Amino acid sequence: MNSHRSPAEQSAGDVDYAVIGRTYRNFRVPDPRIAAQVHAALGDARIVLNIGAGAGSYEPTDREVIAVEPSAEMRARRPPELSAAIDACAEDLPFPDRFFDAAMGTLTVHQWRDLPRGLSEVRRVTRGPVVFLTCDPLLLSQYWLNEYAPEIIATEASRFPPIAALAAGLGGSTSATPVPIPLDCTDGFNDAYYGRPELLLDPDARLACSSWSFLAPAAVARFEEHLGRDLKTGAWDARYGGLRRQEFYLGALVLVVSTA
Repeated sequence: MNSHRSPAEQSAGDVDYAVIGRTYRNFRVPDPRIAAQVHAALGDARIVLNIGAGAGSYEPTDREVIAVEPSAEMRARRPPELSAAIDACAEDLPFPDRFFDAAMGTLTVHQWRDLPRGLSEVRRVTRGPVVFLTCDPLLLSQYWLNEYAPEIIATEASRFPPIAALAAGLGGSTSATPVPIPLDCTDGFNDAYYGRPELLLDPDARLACSSWSFLAPAAVARFEEHLGRDLKTGAWDARYGGLRRQEFYLGALVLVVSTA
């Protein structure tokens, strides 16, 4: 891939991973229960493309994986047991047609600069299933965070592509299945804290979720004050306390699987 990209392009998508990458691996630890669903959807594929692979979240280790990641910061944060990622992006994949048995991407499609082109490229190089762990933007507003940081929900809803757009771009037969999020989820995306709201008051935890990087400092301060006050007075628990005892949460997280 062209090595003469601008700093904005090197940041990957619409987020500067040189900033959020600082805490990413501390909070974004792949959850094995979610990983099992992703890996099952790959079927018996032996050669898998991981697009927007980042630090390697949810990559299977029982088959050959070729990872592509445009952010140098995230490529550098891949653990040594995983193969090095190729500097490339979804819109320009340096592979021949139908090279992979399957392709995968976890929380990545909302970062792509040209979604139709990226989906076309993924389908071009993949002869089997394409599996995306993503969020359904139509379901995001159901989360309690919408009451405390509506800007976050609005930002995510504007970034995550509709499931219909993914289906149209990939062609074939496409399904979207809700992914149960466990109460003790180790992967710190926003919904993972559905029953542990205190953790979202940690600036480093928020920094590991790319959507928070779009909020103005004043909006972040309002969120901290509002949630902090409601946790102290018990107002949050009065409305949402049942979530602290709910083993799984079905929110906006979905597994999109497209077969050729």
